[in-house]
Amino acid sequence: MTTASGSPDCLPDSARARLYMARAIRLAERGRYTTDPNPRVGCVLVREGMIVGEGWHQRAGGPHAEILALAAAGEQARGATAYVTLEPCAHHGRTPPCTQALIAAQVGRVVCAMIDPDPRVAGRGIAELRQAGIAVEVGCLETEARALNPGFIKRHTQGRPYVRCKLAASLDGRTALATGESRWISSASSRRDVQRWRAASSAIVTGVGTVLGDDPRLNVRLSATELGLETDEPVRQPLRVVVDSYWRTPPGARLLNLPGQVLIAGIGPKGPSAAALKAAGAELIQLPERAGRVDLIALMEELARRGVNEVMLEAGATLSGAAVCAGLVDEILLYQAPCLMGQAARGLFDLPGIDTMAERVALEILEVRQVSADLRIRARPIL
Repeated sequence: MTTASGSPDCLPDSARARLYMARAIRLAERGRYTTDPNPRVGCVLVREGMIVGEGWHQRAGGPHAEILALAAAGEQARGATAYVTLEPCAHHGRTPPCTQALIAAQVGRVVCAMIDPDPRVAGRGIAELRQAGIAVEVGCLETEARALNPGFIKRHTQGRPYVRCKLAASLDGRTALATGESRWISSASSRRDVQRWRAASSAIVTGVGTVLGDDPRLNVRLSATELGLETDEPVRQPLRVVVDSYWRTPPGARLLNLPGQVLIAGIGPKGPSAAALKAAGAELIQLPERAGRVDLIALMEELARRGVNEVMLEAGATLSGAAVCAGLVDEILLYQAPCLMGQAARGLFDLPGIDTMAERVALEILEVRQVSADLRIRARPIL
């Protein structure tokens, strides 16, 4: 195997650790589209300044990163240091515990970026390794490692998924003309970029108004090759979710006639329209109501129970605004096109009750990037 870049033997121990952990993080990122609902994890095994094995979790149900790295290292794993982006698991799931594999391979040390928030692990993996006489260090590049799995972490610590609200708007903040026409505000490059965010999501959530007005597909339309995946298998399709209080979704809607699961969340009694939606292949659930509409907090908690880590909210101003007001939006993903649509056009969010500047929703800008002629702005609400 090759050495890590940057002549690691010439670096102090803490710098070497960061170098190898950065490599493990890059490996983990390769599972961005395939590991759901499991976390994205990478592992690098280093012995005497040489990388002797590495791996990343490639898909749910498959070998974990540590197992693949150990298999690549073989006998050279004995006495090596394992750099892993997440605490090794200590429980039996669809695969055996990684802690036992590391112990059996007689690694000398484990450096993990963060503790696993899954209550089945949550420090047990570290304790098990230490009881076996293996030195364990925690916290190397923790911030970067946490950024790999915001939804997995939030689901296990708060019982809700990470919600990313995607919007496309003109420079004057308009998402559609007064007639509802909105195709296309953003560029083809931006729409292609959205496909990558969809592919990384566990679920796409929209409102019935968007279904009735736009008849969206809400699926991933890039191939495995276009996503950079080393597989010819079909791309995983996120769960498609429609917030539809009174079951108004047409049974012939395009999102019901595509591969993948569709969940429709409502509050009203299930009449003939609900039966037609079931016949079209949708799963229907009744949730508590809030102000005559689906309780969005209850919806997100239900999605978390189903193993949903990351939600892409692609909806109109009413649902997007309600999600912001409920404190559910973790990130805004805004594609801003270089055009003006005028004051009669529709806005980004319906946010009732803001009468003073003190009541405005403050945002922290996370990133601004140009995508073709558009700007892609990522921001976090400060609530």
